[in-house]
Amino acid sequence: MSIMIILLIILFILLIMVPFSFRRRLLLFYLPAIVAILLTISMVKYSQEAFEASLNGLAIWWHIVFPALLPFFIFSQVLIGLGVVHFLGVLLEPVMRPTFNVPGEGSFVMAMGLASGFPLGAVLTSKLRQNKMCSKTEGERLLSFVNTADPLFMFGAVGVGMLQAPQTGLVIAVAHYLSALSVGLVMRFYRAGKEEKTIQKKMYKKNIIPKKMLKQALNALIKARQDDGRPFGQMLGEAVRDSMNTLMLIGGFIMLFSVVISMLELAGVAVFFTAIISKVIGAFNLDQALAPAIFSGFLEIDLGCQMASMRENVALEQKLIAISAIIAWSGLSVHAQVASIISPTDISIIPYSLARVLHAVLSAFFCMLLFDPLEAVVNLDKVIIPVSKPLSSIGSFSYWYESFLCSSTRFLLIIFCLLIISFLLSLFQPKQKKGCLY
Repeated sequence: MSIMIILLIILFILLIMVPFSFRRRLLLFYLPAIVAILLTISMVKYSQEAFEASLNGLAIWWHIVFPALLPFFIFSQVLIGLGVVHFLGVLLEPVMRPTFNVPGEGSFVMAMGLASGFPLGAVLTSKLRQNKMCSKTEGERLLSFVNTADPLFMFGAVGVGMLQAPQTGLVIAVAHYLSALSVGLVMRFYRAGKEEKTIQKKMYKKNIIPKKMLKQALNALIKARQDDGRPFGQMLGEAVRDSMNTLMLIGGFIMLFSVVISMLELAGVAVFFTAIISKVIGAFNLDQALAPAIFSGFLEIDLGCQMASMRENVALEQKLIAISAIIAWSGLSVHAQVASIISPTDISIIPYSLARVLHAVLSAFFCMLLFDPLEAVVNLDKVIIPVSKPLSSIGSFSYWYESFLCSSTRFLLIIFCLLIISFLLSLFQPKQKKGCLY
């Protein structure tokens, strides 16, 4: 602890004394090295605690993340290769383009992200960009609102397992998705003027009617399959290989941040930041006892939510507000996963991180608005509890099966609703003159 304090003091003095140009280099290149040295020293000193934290991260990945996400990773990549995503892109362009200013293919990413949770939205957005199915700016807009939390986590792990109040899961989930869609609506204006002319040169607004739209979608499916050209066996094998590599990457980040959080707590760093956070949230009339949970949630979503739910003598409304903000922010662990996943593309992580800040603020606000009508949803316990039932047997085959079934059902339901909306929009779309630009 004394070594860490000395190094931090030296770093602070250097930041004050050195010129601005060198200060920037110090922050970008030397600060990560200093942090790595401090963590290594902590891991050597607290080797047993570091090992146990790593095992805890491994258990979360193996029992929950791996079986829950692997089928959807493989399934989504196969659908992209078969051209199904291109098919949906044409059908759902009337919904996605006017609403979120992203291509229709983004509907598939949105449905998968809402149904399966972190970080599937980032994986599929990266795939769209690599396949040139969206521009850099469109990818950044899409990523800002599709990488959401798993409903099973909010209903089951948080509502039932942590808070032991199933009805709260509904409030958290509604606030989370309302704020995510609100972020999407805000981000549609992100760099809209810079790419508008480019899009206008490449795309023409069509007078879409249902029959013509279906024909165009089928043509897009056939063309995408021909352009891909891989045999189905090769496509499936590459999907499995890429999915396993991505999941190994995610597992590594989960274990890493589990160790980092443990080391920060043991070294006493968490106490310093918690004191600062307590003063900030106190200014917003939030209970200062939630400060440790918010700090932990800033780093890792599961630990933050668990700590917030365990705060004694804190009102339920305050707990829900903090948990909603933590889930929307999603933790630096998820941010690191997203940054690594999109690294093969030119998509920037900065718009995503800024969107997460907005998502956290909006989610807390919506949660505050929804808390008063909480009494009206108490009778929905019988509907909510079966969705969360697999939580009692985490790691078992029944848990994996129920998780896959729930996520698949949600995905199909979202796609079906979007198709209905797109169909209705195409019916009432005014006729445009031929050659009219977007």
